[in-house]
Amino acid sequence: MIKVNIKKLKGTLLQKKVWGALLKIPRGETLTYKELAKKVGKPRAIRAVANAVGANPLAPTIPCHRVVRSDGKLGGYSGRGGVKTKLALLRKEGVFR
Repeated sequence: MIKVNIKKLKGTLLQKKVWGALLKIPRGETLTYKELAKKVGKPRAIRAVANAVGANPLAPTIPCHRVVRSDGKLGGYSGRGGVKTKLALLRKEGVFR
């Protein structure tokens, strides 16, 4: 797991919870936004959790690319290069071939 001091990042309490949870997603695995919302204790706040993922200030160091939509589509990626980069990162981790 990558060492990032979430407390020092600027963000809301929810954003920091979400970013901390992102760091716990193992390389080569994905979660849906819905699963992530449950993990941070906000099962009905899927959209807010997705917005927190999108506000990630340290992509891909904080691996927000490991969160996908429930329908199997990639969703967005706020890091440099957008969804193309997200797909490349997931392929590199062996998630997609």
